Amino acid sequence: MVAVPGTPARPEVRSAVLNALLAGGVTLALTVPIVGFRTIATGGTLGIELHFGLVAGLVAASFALALVRNLWGFWSGSAGRMVHAAGIGPALSRAAPWLALGGLVGAVVMPFVTNGYYIDLGTKVLIYVMLGWGLNIVVGLAGLLDLGYVAFYAVGAYTVGLLATNFGLGFWACLPLAGIFAACFGLVLGFPVLRLRGDYLAIVTLGFGEIIRIVLLNWSVVTNGPNGIGGIPRPGLFGLVFSANPPEGSTSFADFFGLDYDPSQRQIFLYFVIFGLALLTNFFTLRMRRLPIGRAWEALREDEIACRAMGINATNVKLSAFALGAMFGGLAGAFFATSQGFISPESFNFTESATILAIVVLGGQGSQLGVVLAALVMIVLPEQLRFVNEYRMLLVGIAMVQIMVVRPRGLLAHRRPSILLHGKAGR
Repeated sequence: MVAVPGTPARPEVRSAVLNALLAGGVTLALTVPIVGFRTIATGGTLGIELHFGLVAGLVAASFALALVRNLWGFWSGSAGRMVHAAGIGPALSRAAPWLALGGLVGAVVMPFVTNGYYIDLGTKVLIYVMLGWGLNIVVGLAGLLDLGYVAFYAVGAYTVGLLATNFGLGFWACLPLAGIFAACFGLVLGFPVLRLRGDYLAIVTLGFGEIIRIVLLNWSVVTNGPNGIGGIPRPGLFGLVFSANPPEGSTSFADFFGLDYDPSQRQIFLYFVIFGLALLTNFFTLRMRRLPIGRAWEALREDEIACRAMGINATNVKLSAFALGAMFGGLAGAFFATSQGFISPESFNFTESATILAIVVLGGQGSQLGVVLAALVMIVLPEQLRFVNEYRMLLVGIAMVQIMVVRPRGLLAHRRPSILLHGKAGR
């Protein structure tokens, strides 16, 4: 539908503008007393001035986002049908594999065309992508709300730390053990919560995460308590170490290939290690969704009573979801430990669990691509807002609230069924 010049504005548009003005006014009233004033020192005296730029930016952002939110229904109702009728939606669906391939190629090329800061940032994003995909099995596919996922992350990290420092095992030998131990902890958590659902399940899993952190903090004989574990060896490439001065009896990567040593070589290698682990997690999850156990997860998520009525063993389905999700959390924790070289209980607090859960919910439960987009938002956005470090987390929180207002089911909320029925019944 095309608007004719001179005709009065639609009631929807007028209502959207009025609501946006109201949102801007409320934002102004709230931000001025909270963050609108800042203290300045002039000539040994303290003064207060209005932080006009920050207040104006927040009010403008609130107005714009409220306007978009109120116009969203009108756009999706009229323009959305026009886009679908024009065939743009199906065209985007057909282009999705090519877009995914382009993103994959960009991720492979990125570490070779940028500096060490962005390589480390990309590595951090991939860690959270892997954690999000692991938690997506539990929350997105099986529909089990887990607030203690960081416990499995910590189990994998401490498994590598303890085995490497006490028994001299390398990263590649510790990696499968970290996944197995984390999966066992997933089973330990799964048994007590088989009869719990919703908020009650969330409370118990939250307690489990805190129990693991407190045990790591107080069991000083084994975990070294708050001092953490240091000196965790970095992974090598077929026995080649990434170091300027390799230990006695070993060869460095640079010497073997006749290159000058550069610290970025180790950064790039670690980036591709977590990149490979993330791809393995994604491939495994996609394959599991097409198997009977994956369809059982989705049935449990949609209706547990109907799932039991169909003869599905809900106990085994829940335990498998907890175990497999915990396994990938343990693998991510193992990589985190070896990439940092040091771990402590403070690295595995509730904030980490909340961040991982926010990535899954923000991306859209059950959506693999949505987890990637949400991880980029949750990890890259705070880094890019360091120039307003004082209000960085406030801005991130406002951005998250607005995204969830506009897209309450997540960035990519569409959940494709694992099986489509065709024929007369399917129609």
